[in-house]
Order: sequence, then structure tokens, then C-alpha cells
Amino acid sequence: MYTPSDFDTRDLAALHAMMRKHPFALLVTPHAGQLHMTHLPFHLDAARGAHGVLQAHLARANPHCEALKAGAPSTVVFRGPDAYVSPRWYQDPAKNVPTWNYVAVHAHGTPKTTEDPTALLKLIGTLTDEHEAYIEKPWSVREAQAHAERLTPHILGFEIPIERLEGKFKLSQNRPAHDRARVMREFGKSTDSGVKEMLGLMQGLYTADGNRR
Repeated sequence: MYTPSDFDTRDLAALHAMMRKHPFALLVTPHAGQLHMTHLPFHLDAARGAHGVLQAHLARANPHCEALKAGAPSTVVFRGPDAYVSPRWYQDPAKNVPTWNYVAVHAHGTPKTTEDPTALLKLIGTLTDEHEAYIEKPWSVREAQAHAERLTPHILGFEIPIERLEGKFKLSQNRPAHDRARVMREFGKSTDSGVKEMLGLMQGLYTADGNRR
């Protein structure tokens, strides 16, 4: 991922936080002359390895499975918030062009697959419990244990020990303080959840007048 130094983020806690907040990611695996791409929800086990381990599963009918079973190096692309930035918001609009603020995290590693029913049920349970935690009456896979057991032969589980993490947090770091302040004021007028999240990230870096904290 092309990442100018202004936007390069190495903070592991910040990268993990973004991956957890946006767990539905794109798995990319080049193999045997093809580029396999599958959208999946991932669970991050941050306690394992230097950068953590990602876990997920997909349908065995998916041709992507063969690439994973072959151990082809893969990349998982997590997309954070993004927001359009108008040159009208800068102090000198005539000397600027439109741009986009955004966050992206790329996790690279070699997949390890499993078809073990016990491991698959545990993986499904972990993913489900993680995302049901926000629901008033969380559903558990244990409520459909027999059905889940019948489905395990049709899915492939895998994990990716993260060997390398890239983080690009483009938050107007390359702009002067007065322009950053204007961008944040304009973002503050939006009702879009992604723009609001972007504003929150910028407010964590800058004061209201655009200076770095």
C-alpha cells in the first residue's frame, strides 16, 4: 500500500482498534495465476504473536479455499472511515484540489486451514459471541448446536498469523493547522456516521484550531 510518511501509522493499538471496529474485511489471495477475493468477518486474537492472529471461515464451495489450503500468502484489507474533503474548505481554494481522508489497514500473512469440526464450532462460536455482544438478547450458536454441527462439513476454517501490518491514516496531516480546523468544522456539520468517525479521529490528533495535540 502506498503510504506517504505523513499518513503512516505504526501504533499497534490503533491498528488493532480499527480492525476490531471494522471487522468485515476483504481477503485477497493470489494463487495459480488467479486473484481470489472474498469479503468476510474476521476475529482478531491480539494476544497471539507479535501482531496478532486473524480467524475466519468460508464456504468450502468457494474456490478461494484451494488457495488457502495451499498456504498461499494472503492480505486482509480492513477499511475504516472515509470522507470527502472539498478545496472550498481550505484557506485558498484556488490553489488546491479535492481529496479524500480515509483509514485503511492491511494485514499480511500465510493462512493455516482447519476442517476439524470441534475447531470450526469453536471458531463460529467466537465470531458469533463477539458480534452478538451488542444485541439486547444475544443469540448463541449453542441454541442451534445440532444445526451448526450439520453445517461444519460445508465450511473451511482458517487463521492468519499476522506477519506484517500496514496502516494508512490520512487525516489531513499534510495540511496547515488553519485548513485542518476548517475541515473539522465542516465534518462537524455532517450526520453521516463515517464522517463523524473520521472527525473523532482527527479530534484525537488536533485541537479545535487544527494544531497537533
